[in-house]
Amino acid sequence: VQLQASGGGLVQAGESLRLSCTASGDISGIYDMNWYRQAPGKQRDLVAATTSDGTTNYSDSVKGRFTISRDNAKKSVYLQMNSLKPEDTAVYFCRMRIQRTMRTYKVDYWGQGTQVTVSS
Repeated sequence: VQLQASGGGLVQAGESLRLSCTASGDISGIYDMNWYRQAPGKQRDLVAATTSDGTTNYSDSVKGRFTISRDNAKKSVYLQMNSLKPEDTAVYFCRMRIQRTMRTYKVDYWGQGTQVTVSS
C-alpha cells in the first residue's frame, strides 16, 4: 500500500491551494483519512480528519478556512485550503487507516508529505 500526496506549492497570503492524497495497493477498505502538518522545529499536528461515515473535524487554527473531503471510490482524500496565512507554512502529510485485502486488522499509512509555503 502506498499513499501519494500532491498539490503543495508557494502561494501568497490570502490565496488557496488544494491538496490531494491517493492510496494504491491491495486495499479492501479505508476508514479514517486525516491531514497533518509539521512546521520546521515543531511537532506534527492534526489539521483535519474525516471518518468513514463522513464526519469531519478541524483544528481551531484552520476551522472555517480549510475543508477536508474524501472520494472513497478513488481512494482519495482532499484538503481545500482557503485564505492561507504565513503560519500555515508546513509540510502537509496525509494518513489513512487501511484494511488490506485478506486481512482482518487495520494499519495506518502515511503519505510522503507535500510542502506548502505561504508568503506574506
